[in-house]
Amino acid sequence: MAKARPRGRDGEARSAASGDIAPPSAAPRAEEARDYILREVQRMVRTVPAEQVEGLVQRILASQKVITFGRGRSGLVARMFAVRLHHLGLSSFVVGETTTPPVDRDTLVVLFSGSGETFAVALTAQLARGMGASIAVITSAPDSTVAQNADIVVLLPAPGSPRKELAPLGTLFETAATLFVDGVVAELMARRGETEESMRKRHATLE
Repeated sequence: MAKARPRGRDGEARSAASGDIAPPSAAPRAEEARDYILREVQRMVRTVPAEQVEGLVQRILASQKVITFGRGRSGLVARMFAVRLHHLGLSSFVVGETTTPPVDRDTLVVLFSGSGETFAVALTAQLARGMGASIAVITSAPDSTVAQNADIVVLLPAPGSPRKELAPLGTLFETAATLFVDGVVAELMARRGETEESMRKRHATLE
């Protein structure tokens, strides 16, 4: 059985050979990834032009219904956004739910796709446009299929040389999209005169 290292008064292990305090166990890759993700996501969100934010906010306020959609983790962001819109007192829904109403000219469909080429999202954009709905897309690809079918494109530009070992797959886009729409929620709160208390009244009580 290995002998335990002697400990100092502070409880930290000491090296038997040198008497130096051994460093605590650490997760350097996790710390590096956090710093990288925070830095890149901040850059992505700050590059969104004010007119894109304003355009999305105005369309949301002018629409009778807002329907969100995305696939995978982007779909989770779409769902989170729909929940907050509901808390704001807006009529919001998610594509695919049994209670989602049909789209029409008074509907805004908000789509989330980093690549802008996800088949289900691209098809949804085409179908919604054919039914007369307005389309907003949050993406990293301004020339993508989804963007070409949109009335409003919110661009969250991906880094030129992404460090995929720190933020694999769509991590940066999904995190940036979450931060971006949470900022939009705050803007909508101000314009509608909502507070956390008024929003809490619309929060689900059966969970």
